[in-house]
Amino acid sequence: MPTQANRPLPDGYQLQNYRIRKVLSCGGFSIVYLAEDENEVPVAIKEYLPASLALRNHGDALPAIAAENLATFRYGMKCFFEEGKSLASLAHGNIVRVLNFFRANETAYMVMRYERGRTLQEHIEHHRGGVKEDFIRRVITLLLNGLREVHTNKLLHLDIKPSNIYIRNDGTPVLIDFGAARQTLTEQMTRLSPMYTPGFASPEQYRRRELLGPWSDIYSVGATMYCCLAAAAPPPADQRLDKDRYLPAREEWRGKYSDHMLQTIDWCLRLDHMRRPQSVFALQKVLLGERDPLVSLTSRTADFRDMVAKLANWRPGK
Repeated sequence: MPTQANRPLPDGYQLQNYRIRKVLSCGGFSIVYLAEDENEVPVAIKEYLPASLALRNHGDALPAIAAENLATFRYGMKCFFEEGKSLASLAHGNIVRVLNFFRANETAYMVMRYERGRTLQEHIEHHRGGVKEDFIRRVITLLLNGLREVHTNKLLHLDIKPSNIYIRNDGTPVLIDFGAARQTLTEQMTRLSPMYTPGFASPEQYRRRELLGPWSDIYSVGATMYCCLAAAAPPPADQRLDKDRYLPAREEWRGKYSDHMLQTIDWCLRLDHMRRPQSVFALQKVLLGERDPLVSLTSRTADFRDMVAKLANWRPGK
């Protein structure tokens, strides 16, 4: 089914105890609004509304859903709602804070703390070709603190990219817009278009999805670091699987950035998931200079063995 053009809720719309102020973003899976609660505190509200399944017309609050799409829509809404419940249990300064989640208008909503700043994507575009290494290391290291908390709770992000990393006005990053519900919906309902971002998605997100794990998010972290240097994503993983034209970062930017960071990027972007960092902790040790990436690539640390042993038990949200 071709993607439809969904209409957002109008400015001023009262959604339970929140009043919609304006649309922040509108994508194929959801719409995000700026709203205020009853105390006039600003919040961001994400509305589950896959454009390929449901259509909201001008002046309507309820989406129109064709009978053949209803089961798929409801399954995706259940995944979205469960994701909200899982994220609400996380309280970490580098993860978007989910404050509430509820059902209304025959769909579901996730209420999040509103952050002021700009995305890493906007920072990259502003400093095209000139993002400094110390900035990259600081942002990614702090971001990994949040991602480590996500993985500890048996969750995956599955859509890490510069536009989903928000840099607050104080310079600290926050990971936003989790894609686990989108991924689960795609996995179960094969007639939907794949919901991942080419260049940032790991090979496992294209093929052999049973291999998804922390290493999948780590591939996306490597692609994000690569984008800071190139102002563009690396070649999509599915194309690399067929014919790998990826030029290693250590060759592309030799002399412009440290060999240590360039080797770390290449390590994260290995096509074989077993040859990437197996945990956030392993990657953090390298970024902090406690371990050399080339040594880490060939050594079999206890951390590596533990994560490989858990591979068969990894399922997003379980």
